[in-house]
Amino acid sequence: MGPFRGSGRLLRAGLLGAGAIIAAASASGALAGECSRQPAAGIDWSECSKKSIIIPSSDLSGGALFHTDLSGTDLAGSNLTGANFEKSVLIRASLAGSMAEGANFARIEAYRSNFSTVKADKASFTIAELQRGIFKDASLNGANFDKAELGRADFTDAKLSDARFTLANLSRADLSGASVNGAVFDRAFTYRTRIEGVDLSGAKALTQSQLDIACGDSATQLPDGLTMPAGWPCTDD
Repeated sequence: MGPFRGSGRLLRAGLLGAGAIIAAASASGALAGECSRQPAAGIDWSECSKKSIIIPSSDLSGGALFHTDLSGTDLAGSNLTGANFEKSVLIRASLAGSMAEGANFARIEAYRSNFSTVKADKASFTIAELQRGIFKDASLNGANFDKAELGRADFTDAKLSDARFTLANLSRADLSGASVNGAVFDRAFTYRTRIEGVDLSGAKALTQSQLDIACGDSATQLPDGLTMPAGWPCTDD
């Protein structure tokens, strides 16, 4: 009986091993199938590579794009409402003119990406890498940029009411013409941030030390208790 029992155990082990291999292959095939799907609402492109493709005016609303590589991809004019882009790579991608209300862009890498005229009210950009990102004329009311890297980002004429910039790096970012009523700048780094002519009277958690290293002018309106620094306007550098 001993040898037969041993043979049975070996057979069962072999069957289990084969089953695991088949299951893994099936999972891999399913993932590959998802990555090859055309853009659609609610699509799951998590962990997929979608680099340098041209898919403007796509509907990816509610989609799962976690850790997706979209570097160099054209998504201009797309519906990205409520989509999850967390940890995705969007370097030099274009989302210009897209609808992205409530979308999750937390921890993305998006150097030099184009978000101009995007409608992304209440979207999250927390801890995102957005150096030299273009947000010109974008609607970002209530958006969250806490701890985001925004060096040299272009926010000219953007709508930023009630947006959050707690601990964000705004060094050399351009907020000219932006509306920032209710925006929170708690401990944001504002070295040479361009705020010429900006109405900051309704901004929150803004300090004199932040203004002292920023670049405003006599047309910049300040919150009560803060004064125009002697170094304004900034000299060109």
